[in-house]
Amino acid sequence: MITVRAPGKLFIAGEYAVVEAGNPAVLVAVDRFVRVDLTPSVGKGSIHSDQYGRQPLVWYRDARGIVLDHDMRPVDYILSSIEAVEQLVAERDITPRFYDLSVSSELDDVSGRKFGLGSSAAVTVATVSALNQFYELGLTRRERYKLAMLATIAVSPHASGGDLAASTFGGWISYSAPDRVQVLRLREEHGVSGTLRENWDGFTVRRLTPPSGLQLLVGWTGEPASTSRLVDDLRDRRWAEEIRYSDFLAHSRHYVEALIAALDADDAEGVKSAIHGARRTLSRLDAAAQVGIETPALSRLSDSADAIGAAAKSSGAGGGDCGVVFADVDADLTGLLREWERSDIRHLALAVHPAEGGLDEQ
Repeated sequence: MITVRAPGKLFIAGEYAVVEAGNPAVLVAVDRFVRVDLTPSVGKGSIHSDQYGRQPLVWYRDARGIVLDHDMRPVDYILSSIEAVEQLVAERDITPRFYDLSVSSELDDVSGRKFGLGSSAAVTVATVSALNQFYELGLTRRERYKLAMLATIAVSPHASGGDLAASTFGGWISYSAPDRVQVLRLREEHGVSGTLRENWDGFTVRRLTPPSGLQLLVGWTGEPASTSRLVDDLRDRRWAEEIRYSDFLAHSRHYVEALIAALDADDAEGVKSAIHGARRTLSRLDAAAQVGIETPALSRLSDSADAIGAAAKSSGAGGGDCGVVFADVDADLTGLLREWERSDIRHLALAVHPAEGGLDEQ
């Protein structure tokens, strides 16, 4: 049996703007994981996860490719990952085999509500990594990210892939998304193998140094949000005259680049200043687009951080998921945590994973 774990993620800054190719964001991987167990099988394969009910989903191959049994619900991201890897396997003249996948997740609570930590991305990355081992493909981290991105945009064409990068590379990273239209065209013209070899316009990823003088706290407001719905809502409104979308992109880039510079310089006050600016930028966008990024609970989370000299903002799509707080390492958090408890905000005991490390290719 092959066992692979992929970590969840948190956006620190650059949300929404990152969906535009080349626009930067900062993310971290966190120490909660999706686990995929792969077991070889014969004649058919299966996918088992608590998310999909008690019975496993059965899959097989025919002239159309990978097919689910007619009475089974689609498992979009896992199935798309299998299809992308299987295309690569065929292009390399490797004999395809069957296997069973079992998925378990730490990225939701006991009731099954998601924490907004990127479970779809983590399961995609873990599935690609498990199949990389199973078929002995020898893919680097960068190639595994690219393969996971191909699988993801086949399901969600506008996905930024930042969560995939965090899950693949781990730790603190800066990231900008590729031109997904170009990537899809490359796959159509050159197959998966050729697409993995090509440079992707707009795509960058770089390791960042964690701030030594600050601690990261994460609060969850208990209102799981649909990232794709919120992003689509914004895309529907972004060309409206009242939304100065280009200004939003420029302000987002300014504060993300300021955050990256502050992290490189280990400048705690610079980090907090950039986080404040990123929150204001999202607030202005939300005021214009009315998509519900910073909910009242997320406002209370951030305001309680401001009261102790920390800096905070919503993380990711917002809409009720997580908020991130940067507080001095010696800050008294008693009042903040008491306010969270009164406001039904759950303090998630998360740490960056791994805490440090290079952006290696293996």
